[in-house]
Amino acid sequence: MKGLKPLIVLIVLLVLPIVLGAFLFTVSETDQVIVTQFGSPKRVIKEAGLHFKLPFIEQINTLDKRVLEWDGNPTQVPTLDKKYIWVDSFARWRITDPLVFFKTVAIEVSAHGRLDDIINGAVRNRISNHPLIEAVRTSDRPMSIMTGIDGEATGEVHEVEAGRDAIVDEVLQEAKQAATEFGIEIVDIRFKRLNYVEQVRESVYERMITERQRIASKYRSEGEGQKLEIEGRKEKEEKQIISEAYKKAQEIMGKADAEAIRTYAEAYAKDPEFYSFLETLTSYEENLAAGSVMILSTDGDYLKYLKTLSEPASD
Repeated sequence: MKGLKPLIVLIVLLVLPIVLGAFLFTVSETDQVIVTQFGSPKRVIKEAGLHFKLPFIEQINTLDKRVLEWDGNPTQVPTLDKKYIWVDSFARWRITDPLVFFKTVAIEVSAHGRLDDIINGAVRNRISNHPLIEAVRTSDRPMSIMTGIDGEATGEVHEVEAGRDAIVDEVLQEAKQAATEFGIEIVDIRFKRLNYVEQVRESVYERMITERQRIASKYRSEGEGQKLEIEGRKEKEEKQIISEAYKKAQEIMGKADAEAIRTYAEAYAKDPEFYSFLETLTSYEENLAAGSVMILSTDGDYLKYLKTLSEPASD
């Protein structure tokens, strides 16, 4: 008998944790539990700690009570001004009524499917009630837009009445109301990205390229006009400078010629015969060059100095 006691104690120590594990369970700080009996919910436990259950009859279903993440796929949505865009949104949610949640969706994977329908539907409803500019901008503050030449705007900017924050709030309120029937509270929703669909995006790019080319052409045209204006002004100023310089040069040359003529006149006036002699010799040099033929009368005055050279000197 004494040898059986340690064996019995050992068996009890081995079986006791198994028995206690069948009757007891723990709930962590981040979880909440629904106890079901043959699949039917019996009670909800939200307090962390050690709790009791009936073994083999009651089952434990654990749900997270923290704020959870939902990140949906981009949704194609038409705006009020008939521009198709992709809206990529995300949300944060939590289970506020675990019993309703368990009865309607049971697990988080199914809840994500429900949230896809709820949030994407709310996004589609609200975006389609506003023009694109409302989804892009948050307020009607002055915007620095690209402008063309002479202050010409390259694109039309509409007045913002609601803004993106207001649209997001509308989506949140609609989605919140729809999610309550599943025991879910949607904490927040945000737009992660807005983008044109491919066909519209290509059209927008082409319009932007055309707009830039038009502005570039206008710049080049105005630049060419300014170039011609500058060249014309340059040519005009050049001709004016040359004309004034020529006039001044002619005036100087005229004064110099007049001074030279006066000087020559004064010099030759002292001996007119000598002046006549020099001029005649110059004429001989120009007209009686080698090979020249001239027919003149011997009585003419043109050869009088040559004739005097041939006459014998008088005593």
